[in-house]
Amino acid sequence: MRMVSNGSGPPRFRLMMSDSRHSYASFLLATQLNHLPEENLLEPNCVCKVKKAVRNTMSDGRFVLVVVDMEILQSAEEAGGKIGDPTPYNTEGKTSPQQDPDSSASVSASPPPAAVPGPSYRNNSSHRGGFAGKSTMKTSPMKTSPMKFSPMKVSPMKASPMKGSTTEVSPMKASPMKASPFKASPMKFSPMKAASTSPGYPPKVISIAQLNPYQSKWTIRARVTNKSSIRNWSNSKGEGKLFSFEIVDESGEIRITAFNKEVDKYYSLVEQGKVYYITKATLKVANKQYSTLNNDYEMTLHAQSSIVPCDDSQGIPAVHCDFVPIAELENRDNNDVVDVIGVCKSAEDVSRITTKSSREVSKRALSLIDTTGKVVTATLWGEEAEKFDGSGQPVVAIKGARLSDFGGRSLSVLFSSTVLVNPDIPEAFRLRGWFDQEGYKLNSQSLTETRSSGSGAKTNWKSLSDVKDEQMGHGEKADYFSCVATVVYTRKENCLYQACPSDGCNKKVIDQQNGFYRCEKCNREFPNFKYRLLLSANLADFGDNQWVTCFQETAEVLLGHSADTLGQLRDTDEAAFDEVFQKANFTTHIFKNRVKLETYNDEVRLKVTALEVQPIDHREYSRRLLSNIRKLAE
Repeated sequence: MRMVSNGSGPPRFRLMMSDSRHSYASFLLATQLNHLPEENLLEPNCVCKVKKAVRNTMSDGRFVLVVVDMEILQSAEEAGGKIGDPTPYNTEGKTSPQQDPDSSASVSASPPPAAVPGPSYRNNSSHRGGFAGKSTMKTSPMKTSPMKFSPMKVSPMKASPMKGSTTEVSPMKASPMKASPFKASPMKFSPMKAASTSPGYPPKVISIAQLNPYQSKWTIRARVTNKSSIRNWSNSKGEGKLFSFEIVDESGEIRITAFNKEVDKYYSLVEQGKVYYITKATLKVANKQYSTLNNDYEMTLHAQSSIVPCDDSQGIPAVHCDFVPIAELENRDNNDVVDVIGVCKSAEDVSRITTKSSREVSKRALSLIDTTGKVVTATLWGEEAEKFDGSGQPVVAIKGARLSDFGGRSLSVLFSSTVLVNPDIPEAFRLRGWFDQEGYKLNSQSLTETRSSGSGAKTNWKSLSDVKDEQMGHGEKADYFSCVATVVYTRKENCLYQACPSDGCNKKVIDQQNGFYRCEKCNREFPNFKYRLLLSANLADFGDNQWVTCFQETAEVLLGHSADTLGQLRDTDEAAFDEVFQKANFTTHIFKNRVKLETYNDEVRLKVTALEVQPIDHREYSRRLLSNIRKLAE
């Protein structure tokens, strides 16, 4: 194993591998596997399994195998040294003298230099009166052999017209085949081969994993998996527009960005799901702030770039995902970007929230379960949330979801994420079969409910009597619990107040009786105000009852109307206003609460605040009750 420097990019590792009978020195490790040698998992004499490799033919006829996926079966210590007595292997399946990978022509990240026309060719051992051909020699315009030829000299400058060129280097490669230069077929020198790499002909493609910034000529064939909308930008250097898209082939994936004129040229051409030939784009080190793909590089299109639709999509995957089991999310860091797949057990209705920038956004929460038996909540936003159909409990694959510790472990779909419903991939079929046979009846555990958003404390299902019996909230820190309870009564008096209309300020305003409202916090007067809810509700279950406080968001969910709507009803139609509160009574929900002992006007009392109100999933609720019954029976 040898490390090959790659300029400013990540290093590449070249390997000599053996199957105990033959050895081959031209293996190149893909950069996404660099952690194996860096962590000393991949070392000389260890036993490994190459799961996936991509073959790349060099300009001199040799080929390099780029290892894309590998599994370490035994360490070098466990293997106990070299296995067998392997002999070097060449492309014809014949053995050749032992070759040291360090002494042979290196496989660098940049392409080998083109052959230089001249009257003769040399390598380390020369023969008088002819050529000495080896696979390591510079490329020759003729397919030569190591045998001695007749005294007749052959020079590229005096090539026959069959080459279709006068001074250009012919596309033919040097090879150790046993053939006389005079037996070469005229078709190998015809203009048709040269035309195969010219525009209008299927180009010779390489894989995404083989790309590096030091290659000058390359073409890739890949499928578009994600395409952004056109975005405008403005800074001190000027303004413009851009869009980006992600492509995938059998070896990996990469992100491509187009600016200004290239946006006009390519935006309508590039379509998600279609396959294209792409060439002459600028390759650079990826900016991980904007790209979450597992690739050290990214591309930028320019005036000379070319994107041509390809009708042949055989062998190009629809998506490239590295799925993480849901149970493993507990061990991942906050803000990690991961790929997940699971069956959508339930999906909430679409709701709308207002961001800090006063922009309304749609959201929808999904509960995903996989074969680990764990459930995680994934939040869809915008158009994805509005168009999602959760009927039939579909398999959902999310590529590039951000992991959060909000409410324990939860996922959020990003602008750059890809959401696939019932994707045509093996993982989805296996998951569907598992869920239909046994997963649907599993007593699952939700990662999202294991912790509360307000603290790091554990959240448990409790009855209201447990809150008092266990003296929850009496410690230095607040306690959190979830319960299933019914609304017995809501206080409509003083549940609404007039608040400051400025962003981030919910302070109560003072009516100046002159058409203006003053906010003491902002020290300003406003011609208008916004309504805010502060609702007190009495909850009851089979064991006890409890007063809880519901702020704006939870109160709106409980009452089924926005604060502005309720404010208008109170001012214009008091009967309709009263009916809203009557309908809220005797409805049952899941409440996630914060409880803390507080002192107010020298009076110590237990304050319970509802952080979240959710509808009951009766199927899940029944399973939990049955599970509790089984535990009590043990």
